[in-house]
Amino acid sequence: MPDKPQDFASHRRYHPIWHFVAAPIILLNVIATAYYAYRHPTRFNMWEVVMAVGILLAVFAARVQTVTVQNRLIRLEMRLRLRELLPAAMHARINDLTVNQLVGLRFASDAELPALVERCLKGEFTGPDDVKKVITAWQADWVRA
Repeated sequence: MPDKPQDFASHRRYHPIWHFVAAPIILLNVIATAYYAYRHPTRFNMWEVVMAVGILLAVFAARVQTVTVQNRLIRLEMRLRLRELLPAAMHARINDLTVNQLVGLRFASDAELPALVERCLKGEFTGPDDVKKVITAWQADWVRA
């Protein structure tokens, strides 16, 4: 866990190996392979471009799947948390919250969560950043994919 507190401006997680090394290398590989195939058009070089694009798509699909699983876990975690914190009369509305709203709400403190849920249900917030920007008592989440 980092020493500094987390807030809206600092909550995004960058995994250096992925964001600054692996992804750029894979993307540069596609560009370099395509350029070489353009300069030296052979069947094998065209196949190399197809393979480079396939690798790029496979790696990004794996990233999308990871984030999808993370969002499903957030949805489950937030639904359980909301059942504990919201009045019983609001329990039936928990499933009306979108995944994007739940993703944003997870950073809210227990004290401000019920009011933010009501605002979400009224349609004031649609995306996760809309919710995150109004959170005053930020709960850090350092364990994310």
